[in-house]
Amino acid sequence: MGIPFDFTGKRALVTGATRGIGRAVAENLLAAGADVIGIYASNTEAAEKFKKESPCPDRLQMHQCDVSDEKQVAAFYRKLEDSGEHLHILVNCAGIRRDSVLAMMKPANWQRVLDINLTGTFLMSRGAVPLMMSSRFGRIISISSPVARMGFAGQSNYAASKAGQIAMSKSLAKEVGRKKITVNCVAPGFINTDFIADLPEEQVKAYKKMVPMRRFGEVQEVADAVLFLASDYAAYISGTVLEIAGGL
Repeated sequence: MGIPFDFTGKRALVTGATRGIGRAVAENLLAAGADVIGIYASNTEAAEKFKKESPCPDRLQMHQCDVSDEKQVAAFYRKLEDSGEHLHILVNCAGIRRDSVLAMMKPANWQRVLDINLTGTFLMSRGAVPLMMSSRFGRIISISSPVARMGFAGQSNYAASKAGQIAMSKSLAKEVGRKKITVNCVAPGFINTDFIADLPEEQVKAYKKMVPMRRFGEVQEVADAVLFLASDYAAYISGTVLEIAGGL
């Protein structure tokens, strides 16, 4: 963090917060002084480990919630609203892959990817907007992907979900701009996380050759960009996509 970001007094909500980019984003926000609520789907052990390892456990809450479940998301936001706590920042990091060529893709795998990646972003953003509108300040940042514009063989469901995130974010940015709420996407390329850990070695080599910088990115490089978009420095940036992909 080269720029001296200060998020003291800001409350941030990060989905997919127990691993990879989500955890790095949550750690960045904590380090900058924010209070953070980390959302996780089911891995209680990872959530407890994150809380235990955090240097700021007093400013970190972990909450279990399936972001694709309308009832669970609504219950979470009711609890947050009833507590009287404000919400200033939402980072939609929760995401999954279920790769397969389209002709052989199971409808359940198509639907589950859209449910988590796209519907989850919709439900979490819908719940956050009223809380942000009441204070006339907000930052909504969704983790998308360059696959949204490029397409990848075997990832029609993932690409569709990420393209949908971008289109939804651009529309939402126009709806809430007058309330001083910005809505943007960050689109990481190949990043060293467990999200791509299952790729065969030969495929990893092929993907690295596709990247002009000839390497995969690191989670901190993505988290720093998210921190910038969440800050006052990005107050006039909305409805855009910031790609972090080494020139891919």
